Amino acid sequence: MTPIISLLLLLFHGLVSVALLGAITHQLVSLLAPAPAGNNRFLSRYRRTHASAYSRAVVALYVFNFVLGSVLYPEYRLDARYALEEMQMHTVVSAFELKEHWSAIGLCLLPIYLRQWNSAGSNARLSTILLTTIVWFDFLVGHIINNYRGL
Repeated sequence: MTPIISLLLLLFHGLVSVALLGAITHQLVSLLAPAPAGNNRFLSRYRRTHASAYSRAVVALYVFNFVLGSVLYPEYRLDARYALEEMQMHTVVSAFELKEHWSAIGLCLLPIYLRQWNSAGSNARLSTILLTTIVWFDFLVGHIINNYRGL
């Protein structure tokens, strides 16, 4: 893969990550802290959204982002990881290994998450909290590692 293609894919991967992060965070806030009726402030409108409307978008964004990451992964594995290991940055490499594992766990969690959101009367809090935590962790670790990779 040419460097410009991989850079464009990495930027697109980051943009999809931000969209996923926004959707799942918005869903979690509206699920855990619903807004009182009648209040028309910004935070109340933010919390008043229909949380279940985000479930399919979250799943689609997660899968699409996972596929983009999988396309970019061989380049990281072959180029950036060895450079980080040569610079004795084992903590950074280990953090990316954790990111890989949590991403796979999140992918396996998606059917449960979607089923809970589509079932009437089902409580989707736990799966939403777990998936939101995974998405935030993956985003932060990926962003930090990308900064180290630029060294």
